[in-house]
Amino acid sequence: MNERELNQVLETLGGPPEAAVAGSRRRVQEWFAQTAPLLQWDVIDSPLGPLYIAASERGLCHVDFGISQADFLSGLDPLARTEQSAPALARFAGQLQAYFAGERSGFDVELDLSRLTSFQLSVLQAARRIPTGSVWTYGQVARTIGKPKASRAVGQALGRNPVPIVIPCHRVVASDGSLGGYSGGGGVDSKRWLLHLEGAI
Repeated sequence: MNERELNQVLETLGGPPEAAVAGSRRRVQEWFAQTAPLLQWDVIDSPLGPLYIAASERGLCHVDFGISQADFLSGLDPLARTEQSAPALARFAGQLQAYFAGERSGFDVELDLSRLTSFQLSVLQAARRIPTGSVWTYGQVARTIGKPKASRAVGQALGRNPVPIVIPCHRVVASDGSLGGYSGGGGVDSKRWLLHLEGAI
């Protein structure tokens, strides 16, 4: 049987009954609701504009600003269910608001960094150790993680930081003293603002 004959047979048979299709959809939706991870999210006002935050059951997993809500949601895990919930994000939001108000210099929240590679994790863990009001160079971070020639890779890992501000990648600058890049919303202007807030510049 050639392809044309096969298509004719399929057209004669028709598709599955509507009830069967509806039943399949229902079973898929039930499976998704039971097995897909839940990401809860919210948006708060900040001096850098609307700041979007999301958390899994493990902890804060996404922070972003300078983008639309649609872009923020599309950047989350596509296999997860999403639900806006201010109460679920209240602790994270409260610490961020206190930070912007100058009332706290760091964060003590659980983080979910499970989607990162081991190298990215090592870079971000090093960045977390940079004291408020201080800056390190990309080279310093590279040496801290035992990869002294990996300055460029360090910059790339910092650029993939899923929780900027909370993990202070803005505290890493170029070896010539310039600010280097910043993947957060607003780019280098936001990096400069954050460093000014912390008294580093």
